[in-house]
Amino acid sequence: MLNIALPKGRLGESVLKRFKEAGYVFPELEDGDRRLVIPSENGNASFFLVKPTDVPVYVEYGVADVGVAGKDVLIESGADVYELIDLGLGKCRLAVAAKNDFRDDQDRLLRVATKYPNVSKAYFSGLNRDIEIVTLNGSIELAPILGLTDVIVDIVETGKTLKENGLSVINDVVNISARLIANKAASKFKQAEVSALVKALGEVIK
Repeated sequence: MLNIALPKGRLGESVLKRFKEAGYVFPELEDGDRRLVIPSENGNASFFLVKPTDVPVYVEYGVADVGVAGKDVLIESGADVYELIDLGLGKCRLAVAAKNDFRDDQDRLLRVATKYPNVSKAYFSGLNRDIEIVTLNGSIELAPILGLTDVIVDIVETGKTLKENGLSVINDVVNISARLIANKAASKFKQAEVSALVKALGEVIK
């Protein structure tokens, strides 16, 4: 049996549907269901729901054999796991955005608001741009509007929120989607089970 860590929320619901299409059928969760670990109907797997940022942790430490996490979460966490397949879900992008009239002054530190400090540092380091990180966890768009920072690094889907608030994308950092990841030891000792899951999901994606 494979132990699978899935992200809570809308992405988790989409992932469960994809697993079902691949033959990993789990019972429907009803309101008030307090079970923490849910076995599949045919006993080939069990899953548990955790915060999206926690999925790589559970997989890296072997509590889960495999899991599903967004590419943004994987890069930010730096988790030592195998990335097996792109599930094609939750597609968006991580981007740098600022007010429409923003002009970068290279003679001073660029102040960046984000909940992805590690990704941001790596990106701007590659541009040889000195920055100051301001870590925020919500309403990132407010930071440049209120003058807290010069730019933001955040998830962008349609760009509608940015446009409605006088902001626009300056540069794309990386394309994001949900990825199936695996614990390195599990990939060896449960190779048959992990390979079967990858193959089944691959067929569904095709």
